[in-house]
This record gives sequence, structure tokens and C-alpha cells, in this order.
Amino acid sequence: MLRATPNGTTLALRAQPGAKKTGIYGEGAEAQLKVAVHAPPIEGRANQALIAFLAETFSIPKNSVEILSGELSRSKVFLLRGVTLQTAESILEKLK
Repeated sequence: MLRATPNGTTLALRAQPGAKKTGIYGEGAEAQLKVAVHAPPIEGRANQALIAFLAETFSIPKNSVEILSGELSRSKVFLLRGVTLQTAESILEKLK
């Protein structure tokens, strides 16, 4: 789910667009964090909502969150620039 990189940490997640509210709702079988997002998967709205949610969750600017893969898929990998693996693990542990 989380991996350290020279630029920060990558986060693999499984998105559930069109949910009642945005938030983390568990871990998937494929070592992915499950994240529900209120926005629909139309015209990139769900991706933008995920970027905003992750930026707020990890206290980083939106431009520090980048989709590395899965832009058109529910399974996505994000780069969280400037976030250490230890910090990301600590934040996610508090949210579970």
C-alpha cells in the first residue's frame, strides 16, 4: 500500500466514486487502501476529489499529490511528494 521513493511516498488505493461521503473505509485484499469519494467518475471529478482528500489528510498542498497510475481505473497509485513513509504510516494508522 505504501512505498518510500526518493521524492516522497507512493500510496496504492482503490477508489469508490459516487459514495455518500469521502473517507477511508478499510484495506483491500490487494494491499490497497479503500477510499470512498463523493464525486462521480465523470470528467476527472473523482480524481480531483481524491487529490484534495489526500492533500488534506497528509497536510500537503494539492500540487504535491500526483496520480502515477490508474487515472481511468478504480485502482490508483498516488505520489505524495515530501511525505516520508514513516509519516504516512503514522497518519493512516490514526485514521483506521
